[in-house]
Amino acid sequence: MMDLPNKVVIICPHPDDETLALGGTISRLVSSGSKVSILTISGHLPPLYKQIDFEITLNEALEAYKELGIEDYEFSKIPATFVHQQPVAKLNGLISNFIKDRNPDAVFIPFPDRHIDHRTIFDASVVACRPVSNSYPKLVLAYETLSETHWNVPGIEAYFSPDFFIDISDKINQKLRALSKYKSQLKGNESRSLESCKALAKFRGSQNGCEYAEAFKLVRSII
Repeated sequence: MMDLPNKVVIICPHPDDETLALGGTISRLVSSGSKVSILTISGHLPPLYKQIDFEITLNEALEAYKELGIEDYEFSKIPATFVHQQPVAKLNGLISNFIKDRNPDAVFIPFPDRHIDHRTIFDASVVACRPVSNSYPKLVLAYETLSETHWNVPGIEAYFSPDFFIDISDKINQKLRALSKYKSQLKGNESRSLESCKALAKFRGSQNGCEYAEAFKLVRSII
């Protein structure tokens, strides 16, 4: 069995992605004494959203972080769906600097799914995690985001087929409590509901002999 990493960085396109994708894993890591740091690249900002929308989701994220035990985080405040319009060097540098400052053992990044922000941030994150120095993350995992990852078209584009799973059987309730903080994102959204989130974790657990699990695609693992 692989030991849990001591220092972890999670790169998120938007507030709530961290909890949807790996809230149980975060809870398990924090409980084990791991230092977990989160960089959220984008948010609900003008021109597509009102400034108040960003303030609401920011406060919801902070409440979720409290539930999960997250103390180290940054929000870069790039408007949602406009991440791909950022200069490549700027976005790569933003993510690279966050990772370098924390020197993590493991990095979790979004799978390049239907959402343009997820795709763009995946590319930048892979660049930031390249093994080109004496210090780089030895474990890199791409996570699935409920209501986005499963909209990809199999056979035509990248499709999420997980090969790495983390047992969250004793953390599922904490994950759901954290996710419930995102009231603005859950309202009227059946594909991102607490029930859907629990059902996905139950399915991933059933694939791996445990009650609940979260699934990932392995990018790199060096031991």
